[in-house]
Amino acid sequence: MGLLSLLMKDPLYFLLIAIPLLYAIIFHELAHGWVAYRMGDPTAKNLGRLSLNPIRHLDPMGTIMLFLVGFGWAKPVPVNFANLRDRRKGMILVASAGIVMNMILAFSALFLSRLLSLPESSMPAGVLYIFAKINIILAAFNLIPIPPLDGSKILLGFAPPNIQAYLLRLERFGFLIVIGLLFTGALDPVINFFQWMILSIIQLLLP
Repeated sequence: MGLLSLLMKDPLYFLLIAIPLLYAIIFHELAHGWVAYRMGDPTAKNLGRLSLNPIRHLDPMGTIMLFLVGFGWAKPVPVNFANLRDRRKGMILVASAGIVMNMILAFSALFLSRLLSLPESSMPAGVLYIFAKINIILAAFNLIPIPPLDGSKILLGFAPPNIQAYLLRLERFGFLIVIGLLFTGALDPVINFFQWMILSIIQLLLP
C-alpha cells in the first residue's frame, strides 16, 4: 500500500510508518557519507549531505513513488571512490555502512523495548517494533547484489576483475532490473532470507 492511501485511511498509522521510514533512510545515507569522509572523500560533506535535514536527502521521484506505491528511494549520497585512501577497502566499508546503520537502529529499537519491559500491545512498543522492522527490511533490501544496491558494491570490492567488469556493465540497467524483480515478486525470497539472517544476528546480540 502506498503512503498516500494509508494517509487517507489511517492518518495516525501513516505517521507511525512515515516518520520512522524517513529517518531510517536518512541515517542509512548519512552513514555512507560519514564513512566515505572518514576514508578520505569529502564529497558528501562539501555538498551538505552529512545532515539530518530530510530535505537534503529526499529525491522528488523517489518520494512520489513511495507515497503512490509504497516503494521509493532517497538521493544517493555522492561518493568519489578515487578519493578514498584504500579504494577496494573503502568501497566495501562505504557500501556496508548504510546496512550496518540500519541493523544498529533495529537492534537499538528492540533493545530499548526489552529494556523498558514495554507491553507488546502498547503504542511505544508498537512504534519501536515498526522502526525495527523498517530498518531490517531496508538492510535486507540493500544487501541484494544487484546495482545500484549496496550489496553489489560490497561484492564489487571482493570480486575478481571479470566479475567487477560484469557488475559495472550491469549498472546501467540495474535500477530497472530491481524494479521489475520487485513488482514480479522474484526478490521476495531473497529479501525474506536476508531479513531472517539479520534478525537472527540481532537476536543473538540482544540480552
